[in-house]
Amino acid sequence: MKAIPAYLLSTLKFIAGPLYGWGVGLKLITTILATVLGMMTSVIAFTFFGDWLKSKVLSQFKRKNPKPPNPKLAAMWKKYGVEGIAFLTPILLTPIGGTLLAVSSGAPKDKIIFYMFVSASVWTVIITSTIYFFGKEVLPEVIK
Repeated sequence: MKAIPAYLLSTLKFIAGPLYGWGVGLKLITTILATVLGMMTSVIAFTFFGDWLKSKVLSQFKRKNPKPPNPKLAAMWKKYGVEGIAFLTPILLTPIGGTLLAVSSGAPKDKIIFYMFVSASVWTVIITSTIYFFGKEVLPEVIK
C-alpha cells in the first residue's frame, strides 16, 4: 500500500517516486517497479489520448498568430528524434510533457512506448539506486 503514492507521484514527476520511496522506507525493487509503472501509465495514456487532447482541448488555446517553430528545437528533433525525447523525459521533462512532445512530433505510438520504457527503466535504476545508496549522506543536507 505504501508503494501506491510512489506510483501516482511518478505519473506526474519522475523523480518524486524514488524520493518518496526512499523517504518512507520502501524496498529498492518496490520503488523501481512503482516508478517505472507510474511513468509508463502516463506514457501509455497520453500516447493513445494525446492526439485527442491536442485536437479537442489544446486547440481551444491556439494563438491567432502562431510563432514559427524554434529552429534549435527542430534541429534537435531531426538529430535525436523520439529516442532523444525519451532519453531526456525522466531527467528534464515530465512523463506527460515528454509524451505529448513525442506524440505531437508524429512518431509512431509503438516506438514512443518502447523508447519511453527503456528510458524509464534505465533512469529509474540509476536515480533510485543513487538515492538509496547516497541519500543519507546527501539528502538531509539538501532538505535543511
